[in-house]
Amino acid sequence: MLDLAALFDQVTKSNASDLHLRVGLKPRLRVHGERIEAQDSPAATDGDLEELLVQSLHDHHRVQFEAQGEVDVACQGPLGTRYRTNYFRDARGIAASFRRIQDRVQSIAELGMPAQVEELAKVRRGLVLITGATGSGKSSTLAALVDWINRNETRHIVTLEDPVEFVHKPIKSLIRQRNLGEDVLDFASGVRDALRGDVDVLLVGELRDVETTRAALSASETGMLVFGTLHTNDAAQTIDRLIDVFPAAEQDQVRTVVAEALAAVLSQTLLTRASHRGRVAATELMVATPAIQALIREGRTHDIPNFMQGGRDKGMWRMNDSITRLMKDGTISQGEQRASMRGTPVLDTRKPQPSAT
Repeated sequence: MLDLAALFDQVTKSNASDLHLRVGLKPRLRVHGERIEAQDSPAATDGDLEELLVQSLHDHHRVQFEAQGEVDVACQGPLGTRYRTNYFRDARGIAASFRRIQDRVQSIAELGMPAQVEELAKVRRGLVLITGATGSGKSSTLAALVDWINRNETRHIVTLEDPVEFVHKPIKSLIRQRNLGEDVLDFASGVRDALRGDVDVLLVGELRDVETTRAALSASETGMLVFGTLHTNDAAQTIDRLIDVFPAAEQDQVRTVVAEALAAVLSQTLLTRASHRGRVAATELMVATPAIQALIREGRTHDIPNFMQGGRDKGMWRMNDSITRLMKDGTISQGEQRASMRGTPVLDTRKPQPSAT
């Protein structure tokens, strides 16, 4: 029988980021990017996960799970730690993944990011996109930016999340956080509500379809600061994804809208620290300068990386620049740098060099 409370205790004590449960397998934790088996815990059975599902989901979430085969919810451990939880079915039966949410919102500096990233919280209007693969720290970055606004400005902030992760208490700003499926039907509906609600800052958890993307672009055109996420790896790919979600007949017009609405794209990935104690974000930042806007309008997104390389005086940098800086200051190892550099092989095939001694 699985003891979820004991497993959550292991997550906390080992500083794990994730807990994974699969039928027929022992629970696994992700610690500093590596998956390890949980201690003193039996393999999960289908009955274990069925009972967990029944105990932890509200009726409407169980209906969604039965209809769609998966559901995302937020839950709380016995010590108050919050988890973003995904229940789904695989070939073995029911499965579950739990992503630990930090007990407090970390600042941009505490996340180990360049100070320039904090400037994204000071943008007055437009669309700011935080991008990267699943598990690359996008939610933590968004939370840090919202927290900065909440602490320093008197603004009306609305977040649309699936589910709500970091809970923000109003400090200087008025802040409302809405769960999809509970407080609002979907992202697109939530954005349309915000357009009528005198909102200054809107966080859209994910631009996952054409309706949400269209609504987010419209909101940013009206004068809101809109934060959103995409599962893309760099600025050029992000802009292509934004435009390609629309029907082909609309894309020429959408390029103009994106060029005017987009303020910045921050892409990130997590790398293992040289000390093997935690991970750190490597980042890429594109700022929508007039030159970048012209490239977007003209459909020349393939030229954006070169303009970013020459745009350091405008506050831009490429992912490889960030990775190299992290290696030079000793935050990551040279091996991690080589494995992570974009456009370079993961394995170092050079012959080993003779020792200096």
